[in-house]
Amino acid sequence: MPCQDAVSRWGITRRSTGGTQEPRESSVSLRHGLLGLLAEGPASGYDLAGRFQEALGQVWPAQHPQIYAELARLAEAGMIEVDSVGARGRKAYRITDAGLAEVRRWLTEGEVDHTFRMETLMRAFFYWLMEPADLEAHLAREERFFAETAAAFRGYADRKDRGEFGAGPQTRALRIAAEAGVRVNEALAEWARWARESGVMTDPDFGTPAAGPAAQGGGDAADSRGGSAQG
Repeated sequence: MPCQDAVSRWGITRRSTGGTQEPRESSVSLRHGLLGLLAEGPASGYDLAGRFQEALGQVWPAQHPQIYAELARLAEAGMIEVDSVGARGRKAYRITDAGLAEVRRWLTEGEVDHTFRMETLMRAFFYWLMEPADLEAHLAREERFFAETAAAFRGYADRKDRGEFGAGPQTRALRIAAEAGVRVNEALAEWARWARESGVMTDPDFGTPAAGPAAQGGGDAADSRGGSAQG
């Protein structure tokens, strides 16, 4: 089944062709993501959940319960406060000076978590358990998915470059993030193509030393050194 797109803030919210991507359970970066979104302006928990999914869902998915729980912790810590109360008691929050200082501290001083949790690459460790035809089909799907995702990011970036979203600091930051999306997905598409075409999983000679001129030359060199020593 082909990948499906849905219009979002990125213009390219993606749903995978199969399997699930589990959310990374790191309340530290979730809280900073929420603080960053609230720095744009007040929002309710419901609105934040939607904005989080649209802006960050592909790189840092979070479920509604996680978001509401983190908002409660942020309010208790004094980093956000209630801005207004709407229909049915829905609360809109705004960031406080302490919250803005914290998200800026995280951006400038916090150690970056470089953990790379990706089901695509985890599956690659176990490709040896797949039949060749199944692996061929799987890699073709992966290549197509990542190529389509890269193209979608590129289209979004091009719209940014044409000025369709203005030239504010948020737009500029999103443009940089979109370029990362382009390059990472292009690299993954190329990786899937290489894995499919290289024959690494089926080549009977894979991992065996080449018996070419270089190897023969190495042997001649060794014989020469041995002869010199004997002489």
